[in-house]
Amino acid sequence: MSYGKGGFIGQDGIKAPDAPTIGTASVVSGTSASVTFTAPTDTGASAITEYIATAKDSSGNSIGATGSASPITVTGLTTNTAYTISVVAKNVYGTSERSAASNSVTPIVQGQDEYTTPGSYSWTAPTGVTSVSIVAVGGGGEGGTANTNDAAGGAGGGLGYKNNYSVTAGNSYTVVVGSGGSGSSGFDADGNAGGTSYFVSTATVAGNGGGGGKGGSSAGRPGGSGGSFTGDGGGAGGDGGTANPAQGGGGGAGGYSGAGGQGLSAYPGSSGAGSGGAGGGGYQAGGGGVGLQGEGTSGAAVSSGNLGNGGSGGADTTSGSGGAYGGGGASSSDNGAGGAVRIIYPGSTRSFPSTNTADV
Repeated sequence: MSYGKGGFIGQDGIKAPDAPTIGTASVVSGTSASVTFTAPTDTGASAITEYIATAKDSSGNSIGATGSASPITVTGLTTNTAYTISVVAKNVYGTSERSAASNSVTPIVQGQDEYTTPGSYSWTAPTGVTSVSIVAVGGGGEGGTANTNDAAGGAGGGLGYKNNYSVTAGNSYTVVVGSGGSGSSGFDADGNAGGTSYFVSTATVAGNGGGGGKGGSSAGRPGGSGGSFTGDGGGAGGDGGTANPAQGGGGGAGGYSGAGGQGLSAYPGSSGAGSGGAGGGGYQAGGGGVGLQGEGTSGAAVSSGNLGNGGSGGADTTSGSGGAYGGGGASSSDNGAGGAVRIIYPGSTRSFPSTNTADV
């Protein structure tokens, strides 16, 4: 018997393959990691039959996986534990020396949860999740009516976000999604404000609802005021257009780094464009909504008589009511759109306005 390249008794050191060249290890999920490597030039006296990847933590605990080529994914790892991975090659004559160790990787749980229907909910932090990032959009305000031809627009809901917020796996946290303003009807009626959306509390992260347009017996009634926000960043909703004397448009939902577009108040002209991913305002139509997957293109301004444009991922309006999420309603007591809350994790590597905010 002799010691082969892998140092194992019974192997033929001439006929066993050389060691692979290690590449890069990367996280696949909360319990798995993948490693790349380059096959050895010298495969020994026969073809390589398999590769064995071994992940090892700082305490020396290890777990392996096999594969026929690069990359190999090692499963069954412990979440939030650091590992390095090495690889050996094997043929019918024996096993190679072990490759160098890879870079260190720590499996983490990635995911997201969305709440888009107005109401109160309880979100439970998944196993292995210790931090989250959250975006909250308030509901849009309802339009108000002054008289037959005059109407003030409802405002857009504000958008707020908070990053890397600490949570405890298994614990439950309050989520509230604000409704769009609705309910009034007829002439001389004030529009109702949209509801506030938040995570944990309104002091943690919140998108406040947009105000409703004011009714009354004369022209010149003001539109609603845009909803504000609480958090690390965000944008206020756009104000609703006034009755001046025509029908004022709804305000756009707030953006990730700027305000929603203001609704148009008078003809001719154009409504305000959104900023920072916000929805644009409308004229004789609702304001545009905002999306939940991070900052993108803002809703454009529109000319008279057109519907508000949504920000990136947000809905354009299809009527006088606001576009999802958070767009303000226009005239004749049109409803504002409801708000939303989205939670992404881990908050340490996924953050608003635009760092790894797409679905995984």
